[in-house]
Amino acid sequence: MTQAEIKLCSLLLQEHFGEIVEKIGVHLIRTGSQPLRVIAHDTGTSLDQVKKALCVLIQHNLVTYQVHKRGVVEYEAQCSRILRMLRYPRYIYTSKTLYSDTGELIVEELLLNGKMTMSAVVKKVADRLTETMEDGKTMDYAEVSNAFVRLADTHFVQRCPLVPTTENSDSGPPPPAPTLVINEKDMYLVPKLSLIGKGKRRRSSEEDAAGEPKAKRLKYTTDNKEPIPDDGIYWQANLDRFHQHFRDQTIVSAVANRMDQTSSEIVRTMLRMSEITTPSSAPFTQPLSSNEIFRSLPVGYNISKQVLDQYLTLLADDPLELVGKSGDSGGGMYVINLHKALASLATATLESVVQERFGSRCARIFRLVLQKKHLEQKQVEDFAMIPAKEAKDMLYKMLSENFISLQEIPKTPDHAPSRTFYLYTVNILSAARMLLHRCYKSIANLIERRQFETKENKRLLEKSQRVEAIIASMQATGAEEEQLQEIEEMITAPERQQLETLKRNVNKLDASEIQVDETIFLLESYIESTMKRP
Repeated sequence: MTQAEIKLCSLLLQEHFGEIVEKIGVHLIRTGSQPLRVIAHDTGTSLDQVKKALCVLIQHNLVTYQVHKRGVVEYEAQCSRILRMLRYPRYIYTSKTLYSDTGELIVEELLLNGKMTMSAVVKKVADRLTETMEDGKTMDYAEVSNAFVRLADTHFVQRCPLVPTTENSDSGPPPPAPTLVINEKDMYLVPKLSLIGKGKRRRSSEEDAAGEPKAKRLKYTTDNKEPIPDDGIYWQANLDRFHQHFRDQTIVSAVANRMDQTSSEIVRTMLRMSEITTPSSAPFTQPLSSNEIFRSLPVGYNISKQVLDQYLTLLADDPLELVGKSGDSGGGMYVINLHKALASLATATLESVVQERFGSRCARIFRLVLQKKHLEQKQVEDFAMIPAKEAKDMLYKMLSENFISLQEIPKTPDHAPSRTFYLYTVNILSAARMLLHRCYKSIANLIERRQFETKENKRLLEKSQRVEAIIASMQATGAEEEQLQEIEEMITAPERQQLETLKRNVNKLDASEIQVDETIFLLESYIESTMKRP
């Protein structure tokens, strides 16, 4: 765990949950697993506050607990899961593009609340969607339920582990902490709910309060003898499934850039066919026959079977080896080499960084060393056609920044410099780790800069919000145009310009955070894929 990661976790926890939760979270990251009283003692926080902070962190899957042999419960922070909070906007936006506004709000509610029952999510989303609709229109619970079912069917949401029923029925004393289990078959099984009703608007809160018991009775018409059907069945967003989707999208766009749109559509079809059957950590997709791929192509793609076979052969013969041929049955069996695809994308990212930081000549040397694996300094000068002095400077610059490494091969056991070969090589894994560490640093700097910008203009932002609130209330009461203009003039021209500049700067910083996170995702996926290889 590097200092850059700890700092970023601290900033994310503070931004999402406040100072107390941040203090407990960072303490657990630094010290590892610890029992409750030790956490309270070491952080100087009251036991009650520590309990509440741990509840919040466990609810959002940021902390796990474990019961030791002596019955002591220890809590451990999940740093990698805390860093996933950076990607929340991307998860929500993906849900919107795949499942429209309803899917977006379902995933947003699950991310904001950590874990929720399906009935609670449906009610909350229906209420939020109703508020955005025109007067007289409402969102039906059944429509939101259908969107939830579609998300569960494609594994974007999953059930949380439960306390097994046998644990509660034991006559002995209860365990210090419950053991949560989940059957893999039930992970995406949606409970059969008969949710009847429509979303409500917030402004009619008095009528809602009066009609609430009735609405609750209406919800479960068929199960009035039993308790709420999904009581205790909690759901959470399946982040691994989102990551699989991001990876697939990246591979498809890489194929489109390298070849053409038809090739990328074939690869997209192959990935879509194997997205549920292939585990997210698998190095290859499931083998697919040419005939199966042909039948699954989108309706708009009117390409013949012969043309498809030519495209598949072209993809299989490509030097990057993103698509491989695994057999000849069914017109030819094809797989997508996910590890090779991630390795190619990570290498391209490293090349791009070298070019931006050191210029095109350094990028030429970097690509040359990558291609030839091991080169002496003289060979680098000759192959790259760069003068000796410049080549030496560029190699040492990249060596000092850890983009390339030096390997010593001695001719004699005494390692005498005159009798030793010095070979330059690129260790992609260590270079990717170094770049990932820099990305964490960059994101922490961006967050700090955004917070500083907002803090510096706090008074102006508060004034702007007050003016907007006054204008909104006056418009609701039907005020005249002159009165509204008078209120708008409370913010002077220089202040308005300052607000515009602030808005522009904050938007730039937000966009930069998302872009850096895309690089982080790519590098993390490559490192994880490499580490899991046998």
